Amino acid sequence: MAKRRRTPAPLPSKEDILRFIRESPDRVGRRDIARAFRVTGSARAALGSILSALEREGNVGRRTRPVKAGTLPRVAVIEVTGTDADGEVLGRPVKWPEDVELPKIYLAPDRHGLPTLGEGERVLARLEATGEGAYEAHTIRRFGAVPREVLGVYALVAGRGRVVPTDRRAKSEFIVDAADSAGARPGELVRAQSLARRALGLRQAKVIERIGSLDDTGAISLIAIHGHDIPSEFPPAALARAAAARPAPLGKRADLRELPLVTIDDEDARDFDDAVWAEPDPNNRGGWRLVVAIADVAHYVRPGDDLDQCARERGNSVYLPDRVVPMLPERLSNGLCSLAPGEDRPCIAVNMWIDNQGKRIRHEFVRAMMRSAARLTYAQAQSARDGAPDDVSEPLLETVIAPLYGAYGVLRRARQRRGALDIELPEYRVIFDAKGEISRIAPRAHRESHQLVEEFMIAANVAAAETLEDARVPCMYRVHDRPARAKVESLRDFLASLGYNLARGQVTRARQLSEILRKAADTPHARLVGEAVLRSQAQAVYSPENIGHFGLALRRYAHFTSPIRRYADLLVHRALISALNLGEGGLAKGVGAAFAEIGEHLSMTERRAVAAERDAMDRFSARYLANRLGARFTARIVGVTRFGLFVALDETGAQGLVPMRTLGEDRFVHDESRHRLIGRHRGKVHALGDAVEVRLAEADAVTGGLVFHLLDLEGAAGPRAGRNARRKKRA
Repeated sequence: MAKRRRTPAPLPSKEDILRFIRESPDRVGRRDIARAFRVTGSARAALGSILSALEREGNVGRRTRPVKAGTLPRVAVIEVTGTDADGEVLGRPVKWPEDVELPKIYLAPDRHGLPTLGEGERVLARLEATGEGAYEAHTIRRFGAVPREVLGVYALVAGRGRVVPTDRRAKSEFIVDAADSAGARPGELVRAQSLARRALGLRQAKVIERIGSLDDTGAISLIAIHGHDIPSEFPPAALARAAAARPAPLGKRADLRELPLVTIDDEDARDFDDAVWAEPDPNNRGGWRLVVAIADVAHYVRPGDDLDQCARERGNSVYLPDRVVPMLPERLSNGLCSLAPGEDRPCIAVNMWIDNQGKRIRHEFVRAMMRSAARLTYAQAQSARDGAPDDVSEPLLETVIAPLYGAYGVLRRARQRRGALDIELPEYRVIFDAKGEISRIAPRAHRESHQLVEEFMIAANVAAAETLEDARVPCMYRVHDRPARAKVESLRDFLASLGYNLARGQVTRARQLSEILRKAADTPHARLVGEAVLRSQAQAVYSPENIGHFGLALRRYAHFTSPIRRYADLLVHRALISALNLGEGGLAKGVGAAFAEIGEHLSMTERRAVAAERDAMDRFSARYLANRLGARFTARIVGVTRFGLFVALDETGAQGLVPMRTLGEDRFVHDESRHRLIGRHRGKVHALGDAVEVRLAEADAVTGGLVFHLLDLEGAAGPRAGRNARRKKRA
């Protein structure tokens, strides 16, 4: 009888291998992996190639063990990203999780006399941890550069085209031959692709898109939009679907049109997706009935249609100083979905009854039709509350505004009792004149009316999360993890240096940090402590797995109140429609299985939007300050690094760098745990939160970079005058 030949098992994928390694209680080798997946004979060579690729990508170590999130293996592929202010070459790992902060990687000088590594080049490097998440990389082998796109300003230098990158981390310019310029003119913002060939020591590129003139103020936002790959144009099919939308009928909806719901937003808001109302509860002494009505976007945007695909891709609207990149076309975002005053609008409303302690007794969601009684601004609502109503707010003062503040009072006290974090740091906004030019940059007012709306929204969001959890319907939670242990230890040491005690040996709770913030509130340390606590926090993300919300001190939380501008909220609306049988537009069948992937995507688009908004603000600030070179400003140290200090101006909030090389003759040691620089010889200390006076030395509107010098170090000849004078004397 012939012996039956054993059929070899198929090769495992990279994901299969990594899963096996993670689940193994012991360290495993290549032989263990081959045995586990029944890889024999000639197939072992192919498996070896897969494992070698995983090593090069930095996913496993040499003696196969998966790399812990937030750390790097001993050997990894590193891409050069540029140089810092002191000329040190910086890099980033080619493979790195999106939701983990990038480590600092400094590439050591090449020992073989080869040219300095250029931006975009990739190397296989041996990594040595230097502490606090930083690494020094020693090149093993160069792979060369990979083609990549760069956003920059086209210029002519000696008659030849150049692209000057808008990214301040990119220190190298690109040469552009006339045939590769696409007709670009000097001063135009362009998108270019790097080429393999070099000229004059610089890499070459070709222009693939002309975006607009850098002289226009609007180009600043275009840099942010293109630089962060934010979709800004809707495809024709989505626009056609939005144009075909019609006002929703009353149908089986609850009729709330007689309820005097009001919207309260910023002065420049154009999309109104939430309205509020409150009254004393006659059956509950000291208690209140609240209604929060939210635009019914799910009526217009159905799962899988063209609008839904666009909204999911964008993830959220992006708010830049001079424009909004909306998640939905204007026909919906500023039209049919916006809760404009006096207009019938479909909504999903939640009725909530709370007792005199701010505890919710019960709640009920309804799909309804509403008609906003007024569009109030935060300033209007607050002025009316403070006794100075205007023509719009005066008729609503006793019947609408006063009850809203009454309900807010008990909600606010409940927030304080549970120990939610309240970190109030200044925010700034750009104010434009009639010509669209920057008039000024001013602090954004933060009133009690802002807190009122926030507390109403939080209450509605918690009700939504609880409803979906009770119904066992997929929910896209908004989760906020506890601070990492290392960050808590660093925060504890820093707070101790200021005289505040964060107890050891117990799980950190929001209440503990809130108590420290309360103690610091009326001291010179208030802002400093707030910034330190904020830096210690984990990043809030979207996930179908509920771990609670640390900052708000809540066991469950979801975003329900902004479906015009956040896709996560639209998913929660659909889940409520499905759970409560509220009609059409519920969750698509089986979509819950994809919630984890969708949550990761939405967390990424949120980070992308925040980065674009921050970059745009930096560039607007640099443009505004560009004609004030040499001016003096009061400021505060908001960051301490090994290459210098970051300061924020009191006047505009603009942030810039004070390079280490400008800090005088002493050599400074970076004390990371206490966020300070200490002079080795003279003992001068520059610490986070210190008030300083600075002089503006450089302002680059293209990159948003600002460079300052500390005034108390400057003499007539500049920061290094003493050192230069000694050198001349020795000569």
